[in-house]
Amino acid sequence: MAATGNAVGRRKGAPKTGGRKKGTPNKSTADVKALAQNYTGQAIETLASIMGDESMPAAARVAAVKEILDRGHGKSSQALEVSGAGGGPVLGAMVSPAQLAEAVRSVRSTY
Repeated sequence: MAATGNAVGRRKGAPKTGGRKKGTPNKSTADVKALAQNYTGQAIETLASIMGDESMPAAARVAAVKEILDRGHGKSSQALEVSGAGGGPVLGAMVSPAQLAEAVRSVRSTY
């Protein structure tokens, strides 16, 4: 096969072959996860100890609290506010095929 500049050694557009099938767990990752789970109780106890030890730096105590809460209740969701110009609603715009083609030409000529 001639070099095509493609680092993976297959021609552009060719389907991927080999490797794990989608949904198959990575055995190495699964092994490490299983080993780490043996220490869950000890890890939580250590975090609780850090959290309750007033001689520990405040940053360490806050980090311990955050980890315990994240494990026990899930990570908190972060709100995302999206607004349009001047804080108004987001307005959708219809673009004709000709307008889209012109925008693409403009971007291509710029870069």
